[in-house]
Amino acid sequence: MKQRILIIEDEEKLRRVIQLQLTQAGFDVEQAGTAEQGLLGIDRADLILTDLRLPCMSGLELLTLIQRQNSRAPVIMMTAHGTIENAVEAMKAGASDFLLKPFSLDHLMTVVHKALEVRGLRDENRKLKEELGRRYEFDNIIGRSPQMQEIFAAVLRVAPTRATVLLTGESGVGKDLIARAIHFHSPRKDRPLVKINCSALPENLMESELFGYEKGAFTGANTSKPGKFEQADTGTVFLDEIGDVPTAVQVKLLRVLQEREFERLGSNKTQRIDVRMIAATNQDLRAALEQGTFREDLYYRLNVVPLEIPPLRARKQDIPPLAEHFIHKLALDSGAKVETITPAAMDKILEYPWPGNVRELENVIERSLVMATGKELDAKDIKLDAHRARSVPAGELSLPDGMSLDQYEQELIRHALKKADGNKSHAARLLGLTRNALRYRLTQMGMES
Repeated sequence: MKQRILIIEDEEKLRRVIQLQLTQAGFDVEQAGTAEQGLLGIDRADLILTDLRLPCMSGLELLTLIQRQNSRAPVIMMTAHGTIENAVEAMKAGASDFLLKPFSLDHLMTVVHKALEVRGLRDENRKLKEELGRRYEFDNIIGRSPQMQEIFAAVLRVAPTRATVLLTGESGVGKDLIARAIHFHSPRKDRPLVKINCSALPENLMESELFGYEKGAFTGANTSKPGKFEQADTGTVFLDEIGDVPTAVQVKLLRVLQEREFERLGSNKTQRIDVRMIAATNQDLRAALEQGTFREDLYYRLNVVPLEIPPLRARKQDIPPLAEHFIHKLALDSGAKVETITPAAMDKILEYPWPGNVRELENVIERSLVMATGKELDAKDIKLDAHRARSVPAGELSLPDGMSLDQYEQELIRHALKKADGNKSHAARLLGLTRNALRYRLTQMGMES
């Protein structure tokens, strides 16, 4: 469709010349001799060219009325009485550009194309934001089970508030998606959402990453740098794996929650901040409280609205729609020919305990699609982790002969450290512990160093 340009100009000869030029350039053109006539065509215009001086109303007054009607059409002001002050005033009021009469038709076309290009970029950005918002709507978070419907209902209740939310649940259950759903259903949806993976930040860098630093605060700090909290100002901070935050940094987090203020590393200047905090963990923070690795006051500040996301094995009703969703999504991305899944394959998926939850299900579907040759995903195509699929029969759990529970725990920790090449963060993840919880156990074993 042709783009439509509205010309509002009281000088008929000039209005006619501009109309002919724009029509020859392929635009639909509508014209008006007064602001009152022009206001009737605003909703149909993709761009508006208006004189700064009009009968009964100035172009700036007209610009204000255009903005009140929520028109996204860019406005270019034209005037024979141009001054720097007029230009600045018009641009401050929202005009996209300013033309001083007399102007050449080539210059007019350059300004028109530039304004329409900027509008196109803004429309594209708006559409992308809308698509991103829809991505995290509940229709796109698969959860038909009663447990997930309760979670969705809780999200709708808590999202409009600024209450701190603590998301708990096993790794891979979708805590990240729920956190984003809370943000995108809140009044802060157009503001920043900054995710911080606490387990991925080295302890010696965590404070500077979260709160920023000033130039010269430490060796290598050649410039000042804002932290994640500053980047999230007026928006939301999502602290993933909150249980891995060292005690020294926990104190600063508590202050942000209570006082909404902090200082950059190497600075005495206190900064105020407005952020909504969402935290997530796959660990039992109450156990960390008992071990002394997590501050009790911070825990209760975070635990204002607790939401526990159930594991996939506890909501098997969600497995079929999730599997079908991943088949359609991943087949499209990978170019696989698979269109559907057989009942036998679905039975095989339903029998598996899914210790890695939704994330593991997605990985298994992707791996199976790669190996499948037909248009149906059959049971033989489902490639499960055989070791994880084996379950221990009831009543047969026991310790190795001659080994106490403490000895067995220590052996498991040593094995994890060996497998992780001494990396404590990696070993903690293998054991399903927070880094601080592993450090506590190593201290009890006399192995902290």
